[in-house]
Amino acid sequence: MDINEFAQKVRSAVVRELGDEYSAEIKEVYKNNGVLMHGLLISSNTCNVAPTIYLEHFFRVYEEGVTFAEVMRRLLETYERDVPARGIDMDFFRDFDKVKDRICYRLVGQAGNQQLLEKIPHVEFLDMAVCFFYAYSGEALGEGSILIHNSHVDMWNTNTAELMKLAGDNTPRLFPWRCTTIEELLKEMSDGEGLRGFPAEDVPMKILSNSRRMQGAGCIMYPGVLEQIAGECDADLYILPSSIHEVILLAVNDRETPDELKSMIMQVNRSHVAPEEVLSDSLYRYDRQRKAIEIIF
Repeated sequence: MDINEFAQKVRSAVVRELGDEYSAEIKEVYKNNGVLMHGLLISSNTCNVAPTIYLEHFFRVYEEGVTFAEVMRRLLETYERDVPARGIDMDFFRDFDKVKDRICYRLVGQAGNQQLLEKIPHVEFLDMAVCFFYAYSGEALGEGSILIHNSHVDMWNTNTAELMKLAGDNTPRLFPWRCTTIEELLKEMSDGEGLRGFPAEDVPMKILSNSRRMQGAGCIMYPGVLEQIAGECDADLYILPSSIHEVILLAVNDRETPDELKSMIMQVNRSHVAPEEVLSDSLYRYDRQRKAIEIIF
């Protein structure tokens, strides 16, 4: 059984289990870097919001030997936990004045996202792209994001420059930056295996992300952040893109060569980072005199 057959089997089981008031469909969703995932959308007559449940995890569990009945129990438990108790009026999203205070940015790599970038407003940044999202937060939906597409820009009668200005103000406010050492991070992690394959021993690395450690690589664009960290290190900084969620900062010195660091980035991206979470294979450097980031290679 492949993922497509599994998805259809799940869809049929959901309809059979929940009854006539519910419907289910499978939607193929292209995530970051063009990674295809299979989303299950369960709709009901009493709620106008259908949370997307991605099936790849459940398929892996099924392949590992968990019974289909147990997989369905877990999946429906996930649905019941995530679905709002009542319908939600989304008309507010059409009013730019009601959303502009929560428009934020995130970083993605340009490589692998060309088709997506044609559909969304964005700003090129080195070999990456700044894209925009609406950060929603509330009792009904919890916390999440809605990616802003070109159609939203037209609906709001705005432009990329205005989105960039708003996001530049909103993102640091809503998602404040946090910089920690690997040792501090390891104390917070239960597995103790390090950060996505990067070695912790005798390497004075710092991890820069936002307070939620989600989509935090964009913190390198926050005003004054790299300048402050470089000042504390009294050195320029190498920037290693660990993932879309965080970057690794390392003071430029004679211990690690750019070749070694570049090799480390590529090896980690291939073996420790999920394909949809890879940001870039590039090694960057922050020049504290010019207050600028450049690609080393």
